[in-house]
Amino acid sequence: MTIEIRGLDVALGGRPVLKGVSLDVPSGSWTAVIGPNGAGKSTLLRAVLGLVPSRGGITLAGSDLAALKPRQRARLIAYAPQSPNIPVGMTVFDYTLLGRSPYIPHLGRESARDRAIVAEVLDRLDLTGFASRPLDHLSGGERQRAVLARALAQQTSVLLLDEPTTALDIGHQQQVMELVDQLRLSDELTVVTTIHDLTLAGQYADDLVLLSDGRVAAAGPPARVLTRAAVEEHFDARVHVGAGPGGRPILSLERPLERPLERP
Repeated sequence: MTIEIRGLDVALGGRPVLKGVSLDVPSGSWTAVIGPNGAGKSTLLRAVLGLVPSRGGITLAGSDLAALKPRQRARLIAYAPQSPNIPVGMTVFDYTLLGRSPYIPHLGRESARDRAIVAEVLDRLDLTGFASRPLDHLSGGERQRAVLARALAQQTSVLLLDEPTTALDIGHQQQVMELVDQLRLSDELTVVTTIHDLTLAGQYADDLVLLSDGRVAAAGPPARVLTRAAVEEHFDARVHVGAGPGGRPILSLERPLERPLERP
Protein backbone atom coordinates (compact mmCIF):
# COMPACT_ATOMS: atom_id res chain seq x y z
CA MET A 1 0.00 0.00 0.00
CA THR A 2 1.29 3.44 -0.91
CA ILE A 3 1.67 5.99 1.88
CA GLU A 4 1.35 9.67 0.99
CA ILE A 5 2.18 12.41 3.49
CA ARG A 6 1.51 16.05 2.63
CA GLY A 7 2.41 19.14 4.65
CA LEU A 8 2.66 17.31 7.97
CA ASP A 9 3.09 19.53 11.04
CA VAL A 10 3.54 18.22 14.58
CA ALA A 11 4.14 20.26 17.72
CA LEU A 12 4.84 18.64 21.09
CA GLY A 13 4.58 20.70 24.24
CA GLY A 14 4.23 23.80 22.11
CA ARG A 15 7.51 23.09 20.30
CA PRO A 16 7.41 22.42 16.53
CA VAL A 17 8.89 19.00 15.79
CA LEU A 18 7.80 18.36 12.19
CA LYS A 19 7.40 21.27 9.80
CA GLY A 20 5.64 20.74 6.48
CA VAL A 21 6.92 17.21 5.89
CA SER A 22 5.82 15.69 2.59
CA LEU A 23 6.90 12.32 1.22
CA ASP A 24 5.72 9.28 -0.75
CA VAL A 25 6.35 5.66 0.21
CA PRO A 26 5.67 3.35 -2.77
CA SER A 27 3.78 0.13 -2.17
CA GLY A 28 6.09 -2.81 -1.45
CA SER A 29 9.14 -0.62 -0.90
CA TRP A 30 11.48 -0.10 2.04
CA THR A 31 11.97 3.52 3.06
CA ALA A 32 14.44 4.41 5.81
CA VAL A 33 14.08 7.69 7.68
CA ILE A 34 17.45 9.02 8.83
CA GLY A 35 18.61 12.20 10.52
CA PRO A 36 20.42 13.56 13.57
CA ASN A 37 19.01 13.18 17.07
CA GLY A 38 15.94 15.34 17.58
CA ALA A 39 15.18 15.59 13.85
CA GLY A 40 11.67 14.14 14.32
CA LYS A 41 12.17 10.60 12.99
CA SER A 42 10.19 8.74 15.67
CA THR A 43 7.58 11.49 15.76
CA LEU A 44 6.95 10.96 12.05
CA LEU A 45 6.08 7.29 12.62
CA ARG A 46 3.89 8.14 15.59
CA ALA A 47 2.04 10.73 13.53
CA VAL A 48 1.27 8.12 10.86
CA LEU A 49 -0.13 5.91 13.61
CA GLY A 50 -2.24 8.73 15.03
CA LEU A 51 -0.41 8.60 18.37
CA VAL A 52 0.43 12.32 18.32
CA PRO A 53 -1.76 15.22 17.14
CA SER A 54 -0.82 16.49 13.70
CA ARG A 55 -1.92 18.75 10.89
CA GLY A 56 -1.66 17.85 7.23
CA GLY A 57 -2.65 14.86 5.15
CA ILE A 58 -1.72 11.20 5.61
CA THR A 59 -3.27 8.69 3.24
CA LEU A 60 -2.84 4.96 2.81
CA ALA A 61 -3.79 3.61 -0.62
CA GLY A 62 -5.82 6.80 -1.08
CA SER A 63 -7.73 6.48 2.22
CA ASP A 64 -7.47 9.23 4.83
CA LEU A 65 -5.95 7.65 7.94
CA ALA A 66 -7.37 10.38 10.17
CA ALA A 67 -10.88 9.12 9.36
CA LEU A 68 -10.15 5.61 10.66
CA LYS A 69 -10.72 4.37 14.19
CA PRO A 70 -7.68 2.96 16.05
CA ARG A 71 -8.72 -0.68 15.55
CA GLN A 72 -9.27 -0.06 11.84
CA ARG A 73 -5.85 1.55 11.53
CA ALA A 74 -4.25 -1.34 13.44
CA ARG A 75 -5.54 -3.73 10.78
CA LEU A 76 -3.64 -1.77 8.14
CA ILE A 77 -0.43 -0.68 9.90
CA ALA A 78 1.74 -2.60 12.36
CA TYR A 79 4.26 -0.82 14.56
CA ALA A 80 7.34 -1.97 16.45
CA PRO A 81 8.50 0.82 18.80
CA GLN A 82 12.11 1.47 19.68
CA SER A 83 11.57 0.67 23.36
CA PRO A 84 8.55 -1.65 23.57
CA ASN A 85 6.88 -2.36 26.86
CA ILE A 86 8.02 -5.88 27.75
CA PRO A 87 5.68 -7.33 30.41
CA VAL A 88 7.70 -9.21 33.01
CA GLY A 89 6.98 -12.92 32.92
CA MET A 90 4.93 -12.83 29.68
CA THR A 91 5.81 -15.63 27.30
CA VAL A 92 6.82 -15.14 23.69
CA PHE A 93 3.59 -16.79 22.52
CA ASP A 94 1.33 -14.57 24.62
CA TYR A 95 3.27 -11.45 23.63
CA THR A 96 2.95 -12.31 19.93
CA LEU A 97 -0.76 -12.98 20.50
CA LEU A 98 -1.15 -9.31 21.43
CA GLY A 99 -0.75 -8.60 17.72
CA ARG A 100 -4.16 -10.19 17.17
CA SER A 101 -5.85 -7.62 19.44
CA PRO A 102 -7.39 -5.61 16.52
CA TYR A 103 -9.33 -8.74 15.52
CA ILE A 104 -10.48 -9.94 18.95
CA PRO A 105 -13.87 -8.55 20.07
CA HIS A 106 -13.99 -6.38 23.17
CA LEU A 107 -14.38 -8.60 26.25
CA GLY A 108 -13.83 -11.58 23.94
CA ARG A 109 -11.09 -14.19 23.64
CA GLU A 110 -8.76 -15.15 20.85
CA SER A 111 -9.98 -17.77 18.41
CA ALA A 112 -8.31 -20.94 17.25
CA ARG A 113 -7.42 -19.06 14.06
CA ASP A 114 -5.67 -16.33 16.06
CA ARG A 115 -3.56 -18.93 17.86
CA ALA A 116 -2.79 -20.68 14.58
CA ILE A 117 -1.60 -17.41 13.03
CA VAL A 118 0.68 -16.78 16.01
CA ALA A 119 2.11 -20.31 15.77
CA GLU A 120 2.79 -19.78 12.06
CA VAL A 121 4.54 -16.44 12.66
CA LEU A 122 6.72 -17.91 15.40
CA ASP A 123 7.70 -20.76 13.08
CA ARG A 124 8.66 -18.33 10.30
CA LEU A 125 10.88 -16.35 12.68
CA ASP A 126 12.47 -19.47 14.22
CA LEU A 127 10.85 -18.72 17.57
CA THR A 128 8.78 -21.87 18.05
CA GLY A 129 11.29 -23.22 20.54
CA PHE A 130 10.97 -20.01 22.56
CA ALA A 131 7.15 -19.89 22.59
CA SER A 132 6.84 -20.74 26.30
CA ARG A 133 9.91 -18.76 27.39
CA PRO A 134 9.43 -15.44 29.24
CA LEU A 135 10.46 -12.41 27.20
CA ASP A 136 12.82 -11.18 29.91
CA HIS A 137 14.80 -14.42 29.54
CA LEU A 138 15.67 -13.76 25.89
CA SER A 139 18.79 -12.26 24.38
CA GLY A 140 18.60 -8.90 22.62
CA GLY A 141 18.37 -10.44 19.16
CA GLU A 142 15.74 -12.97 20.24
CA ARG A 143 13.67 -10.26 21.89
CA GLN A 144 13.82 -8.14 18.74
CA ARG A 145 12.50 -11.08 16.72
CA ALA A 146 9.65 -11.43 19.24
CA VAL A 147 8.79 -7.74 18.75
CA LEU A 148 8.71 -8.33 14.99
CA ALA A 149 6.55 -11.41 15.53
CA ARG A 150 3.94 -9.39 17.38
CA ALA A 151 3.84 -6.87 14.53
CA LEU A 152 3.58 -9.58 11.87
CA ALA A 153 0.74 -11.27 13.75
CA GLN A 154 -1.38 -8.21 12.90
CA GLN A 155 -1.23 -9.31 9.25
CA THR A 156 -1.03 -5.78 7.90
CA SER A 157 0.32 -4.50 4.59
CA VAL A 158 2.42 -1.76 6.20
CA LEU A 159 5.15 -2.26 8.80
CA LEU A 160 6.65 0.67 10.74
CA LEU A 161 9.85 -0.06 12.68
CA ASP A 162 11.42 2.49 15.00
CA GLU A 163 15.18 1.86 15.27
CA PRO A 164 14.90 -1.95 14.96
CA THR A 165 18.65 -2.49 15.47
CA THR A 166 19.11 -0.38 18.61
CA ALA A 167 21.31 -2.02 21.28
CA LEU A 168 22.13 -4.99 19.04
CA ASP A 169 25.65 -6.08 18.15
CA ILE A 170 26.70 -5.95 14.51
CA GLY A 171 25.82 -9.59 13.84
CA HIS A 172 22.31 -9.28 15.22
CA GLN A 173 21.85 -5.97 13.40
CA GLN A 174 22.54 -7.70 10.11
CA GLN A 175 20.24 -10.61 11.00
CA VAL A 176 17.34 -8.28 11.80
CA MET A 177 17.81 -6.26 8.61
CA GLU A 178 17.98 -9.42 6.49
CA LEU A 179 14.88 -10.76 8.19
CA VAL A 180 12.93 -7.56 7.55
CA ASP A 181 13.98 -7.61 3.89
CA GLN A 182 12.95 -11.25 3.45
CA LEU A 183 9.56 -10.61 5.07
CA ARG A 184 9.03 -7.52 2.91
CA LEU A 185 9.63 -9.47 -0.27
CA SER A 186 7.73 -12.63 0.69
CA ASP A 187 4.69 -10.80 2.15
CA GLU A 188 4.79 -7.80 -0.21
CA LEU A 189 5.00 -5.43 2.75
CA THR A 190 5.53 -1.69 2.64
CA VAL A 191 8.24 -1.02 5.23
CA VAL A 192 9.24 2.26 6.87
CA THR A 193 12.06 2.25 9.40
CA THR A 194 13.88 4.90 11.35
CA ILE A 195 17.53 4.03 11.77
CA HIS A 196 20.63 5.80 13.03
CA ASP A 197 23.22 3.59 11.28
CA LEU A 198 23.65 5.30 7.92
CA THR A 199 25.52 2.44 6.28
CA LEU A 200 22.80 -0.07 7.23
CA ALA A 201 20.19 2.33 5.89
CA GLY A 202 22.08 2.70 2.63
CA GLN A 203 22.61 -1.03 2.20
CA TYR A 204 19.02 -2.17 2.71
CA ALA A 205 16.48 0.57 1.98
CA ASP A 206 15.14 1.37 -1.47
CA ASP A 207 14.83 5.05 -0.60
CA LEU A 208 16.05 7.32 2.19
CA VAL A 209 14.37 10.35 3.73
CA LEU A 210 16.77 12.68 5.53
CA LEU A 211 15.07 14.73 8.23
CA SER A 212 16.85 17.70 9.71
CA ASP A 213 15.31 20.25 12.05
CA GLY A 214 11.89 18.76 11.40
CA ARG A 215 12.03 19.16 7.62
CA VAL A 216 12.86 16.90 4.68
CA ALA A 217 16.40 17.87 3.73
CA ALA A 218 16.80 15.19 1.06
CA ALA A 219 14.93 12.17 -0.29
CA GLY A 220 15.60 9.54 -2.90
CA PRO A 221 17.87 6.56 -3.59
CA PRO A 222 20.63 6.00 -0.98
CA ALA A 223 23.47 7.05 -3.30
CA ARG A 224 21.77 10.39 -3.91
CA VAL A 225 20.98 11.13 -0.24
CA LEU A 226 24.08 9.80 1.54
CA THR A 227 26.68 12.15 0.16
CA ARG A 228 29.73 13.44 1.96
CA ALA A 229 28.37 16.98 1.89
CA ALA A 230 24.96 15.99 3.30
CA VAL A 231 26.46 13.99 6.17
CA GLU A 232 28.86 16.80 7.05
CA GLU A 233 26.09 19.40 6.97
CA HIS A 234 23.37 17.57 8.87
CA PHE A 235 25.33 15.21 11.13
CA ASP A 236 28.40 17.38 11.68
CA ALA A 237 30.63 14.42 10.79
CA ARG A 238 33.47 13.99 8.31
CA VAL A 239 33.09 10.74 6.37
CA HIS A 240 34.35 8.95 3.33
CA VAL A 241 31.51 7.63 1.14
CA GLY A 242 32.44 4.61 -0.91
CA ALA A 243 30.44 2.37 -3.21
CA GLY A 244 29.47 -1.09 -1.99
CA PRO A 245 27.63 -3.90 -3.79
CA GLY A 246 25.21 -2.55 -6.36
CA GLY A 247 26.67 0.93 -5.95
CA ARG A 248 25.09 1.34 -2.52
CA PRO A 249 26.95 3.79 -0.26
CA ILE A 250 29.22 2.64 2.57
CA LEU A 251 30.37 5.26 5.06
CA SER A 252 33.56 5.34 7.11
CA LEU A 253 34.69 8.03 9.48
CA GLU A 254 37.60 10.25 8.54
CA ARG A 255 39.86 11.14 11.43
CA PRO A 256 41.66 14.46 11.38
CA LEU A 257 45.40 14.35 10.92
CA GLU A 258 47.09 13.78 14.26
CA ARG A 259 50.30 15.35 15.40
CA PRO A 260 53.05 12.79 15.92
CA LEU A 261 53.89 11.96 19.53
CA GLU A 262 56.85 13.94 20.77
CA ARG A 263 59.71 11.89 22.13
CA PRO A 264 60.96 12.87 25.57
